[in-house]
Amino acid sequence: MAYMDLSTLKAGDSIPPLDLGPVSRATLALFAGASGDHNPIHIDLDFAKKAGMEDVFCHGMLGMAYMSRLLTNIAPLEKIKSFGTRFANITQIHARLTCAGQVEEIEETENGRLIKLSLTVTDENNDVKLQGHATLAVE
Repeated sequence: MAYMDLSTLKAGDSIPPLDLGPVSRATLALFAGASGDHNPIHIDLDFAKKAGMEDVFCHGMLGMAYMSRLLTNIAPLEKIKSFGTRFANITQIHARLTCAGQVEEIEETENGRLIKLSLTVTDENNDVKLQGHATLAVE
């Protein structure tokens, strides 16, 4: 896989976004199986309605998984030195998500250059669903 040349990035640059199709019920069921998170609020419409929701909604960790994919699209796993997220809003079923990142800072260390990114996952209405940060090593 061809990764992005991280050495060319500077503060303020954006990384290529990851646009995803609508989140389907099948996606939620598959993620529940893969993650072991079978909370019925994410996969059982009747349960969600009894809980006062209009429909099931996405696992927060699904958004984090998508954000991870954004990072591994631009750099190999061993370059990711730190990664964290904060859940901002519920992601509704059928939402079309976009993961994006921007270089906040480039730090020169004795062990090499580090790129600090701010990350977001937004839906088609530009509502922020997750906010995150990552640090990538550049050689």
